[in-house]
Amino acid sequence: MSIEARLQELGIVLPKAAAPVASYVPVVVHGGFAHVSGQLPFVEGELVTGRLGSDVSMQDGITAARACGLMILAQLKAALVPLDKVERIVKLGAFINSTPDFTDQPKVANGASELMFDVFGEKGRHARAAVGVPCLPLGAAVEVDAVIAIAE
Repeated sequence: MSIEARLQELGIVLPKAAAPVASYVPVVVHGGFAHVSGQLPFVEGELVTGRLGSDVSMQDGITAARACGLMILAQLKAALVPLDKVERIVKLGAFINSTPDFTDQPKVANGASELMFDVFGEKGRHARAAVGVPCLPLGAAVEVDAVIAIAE
């Protein structure tokens, strides 16, 4: 089954790829890998802002991380990388805007990780970092970047 068919089967419609907020490109493809810049969470067109452990619930954080994962896929498509060329999601880096006493960053990051497995199956299993940070660009609750192996 193609990845586009799998997305359709899952009822997933990818968002429009967001424009960069500074001086960088969203995706660099080099040496068989796509390096996807950190993506912010847009849910129903609105940026999810706030801090886990304060004003963002665990479920909203998980949803935000999933939205970041969807934006990673949207950025690949916008960079003309066919999703069927994805050989492996190699690594995700999840940055969670959280209070100093919040320690469930891995559970939040699962929103993006589980999306990759749902879409790509075993090729979606990856290495990962889930890090708590005191703030993110534009006040975002979560940011996720990716390294993805691409078939030549």
